[in-house]
Amino acid sequence: MLFRSIAVTLDDNKEITMKKLAKLVLAATLGMSATYASADAISDAAMSEHRSAQAKVRDEFRNPQQTLRFFGVKPDMTVVEISPGGGWYADIIAPLVQKEGQYIAAHFFVDESTNDYYRKSLENFNQKVKDSAPYQGVKVTAFHPTKALDIAEPGSADVVLTFRNIHNWYMGQGTEGIDNAFGAFFKALKPGGVLGVVEHELPESADDAAMKKSGYMKRSFVVAAAEKAGFELEEASDINANSKDTADHPRGVWTLPPSLKLKDQDREKYLAIGESNRMTLKFKKHSL
Repeated sequence: MLFRSIAVTLDDNKEITMKKLAKLVLAATLGMSATYASADAISDAAMSEHRSAQAKVRDEFRNPQQTLRFFGVKPDMTVVEISPGGGWYADIIAPLVQKEGQYIAAHFFVDESTNDYYRKSLENFNQKVKDSAPYQGVKVTAFHPTKALDIAEPGSADVVLTFRNIHNWYMGQGTEGIDNAFGAFFKALKPGGVLGVVEHELPESADDAAMKKSGYMKRSFVVAAAEKAGFELEEASDINANSKDTADHPRGVWTLPPSLKLKDQDREKYLAIGESNRMTLKFKKHSL
């Protein structure tokens, strides 16, 4: 189409100069480049300058662009992220949906018994919402698997996302916490809405007791919990899989980077493995 337009111009105006032609080609090329560059909103958000270089380094293991595409996240959606912590994923999702949708951070629930780590994390996140332009319009709610379950208005969310959280709830509150969590997600989602789960994966052959201390969870356990709440597993992906991870480390998943709990002991070995092997599961709340 570009060259056809140029040819017509030449036929109609024999006196067009090469300089004008060069300008025409350059303008058309730049226009096409801009179109392609902005065609993928997720890529734009992930590559944005407001994300730190340190955060982007972890894209190699967390694969945010591929993961968000797999879950079907789009700019016009209401997206709830469970326990976003410092905002690693929020730095991508908040600006992605800022103009057309809504980002809801179901952050840590804080009361008199909350330890300083969770309290400080929430304070820092709230400060980011107050001061950072990409976070303008973000809504902060609270989530706790036994104390705070109203993460969004019932039936309002297009997508609920949880990244590497399920092991914490299981280790802290057991099956009650897991059932409550998935029930809260189901309640918040619209009919047809998606629950996206990324979690450290324990081999099915391992002892179930390992889920209580290792930070890894069996896929069968997660799927059963979601189905119990009313979800259906729509699709699974190997986007965040790591075949080098055997999931049987001395300090559980925290032996691996980025935690490296053994510090210098076998450091190169665990760096060579990389971050954990993770299941990536897409569940759907089907319409009745």
